Amino acid sequence: MENNQQLRYSAEELKEFEAIINSKLAKSRDELDYLKKSIMREDAAENRTSAGNLEDGASSMEKEQLNQLAARAQKFISDLERALFRIKNGTYGVCKDTGKLISKERLRAVPHTQQSMEAKMNRV
Repeated sequence: MENNQQLRYSAEELKEFEAIINSKLAKSRDELDYLKKSIMREDAAENRTSAGNLEDGASSMEKEQLNQLAARAQKFISDLERALFRIKNGTYGVCKDTGKLISKERLRAVPHTQQSMEAKMNRV
């Protein structure tokens, strides 16, 4: 049971979060590698087709979507890496707005978050 007076998560609790983050990092890095390879394939296909072709437009659109997905994956990886840094420096799980502990349920679902649900809802 969580104690609302608790200021930080214990080393054991932080290990659980670190494992979740490392698992998500591994999956995200694999996804980013796949996206980068797909973008390279699109580049190669683009170079093989003739200019002005209808396929070029579809290929460009697909390449743009892949680039957007890759950018999102890269941002997610950066967010997860920053979360690992917060674990190391002892600030992980503390809401940057309220200074209170973020619920374990929220951290399990969104391990890179820096805001409690209360703070997030108040930002709207």
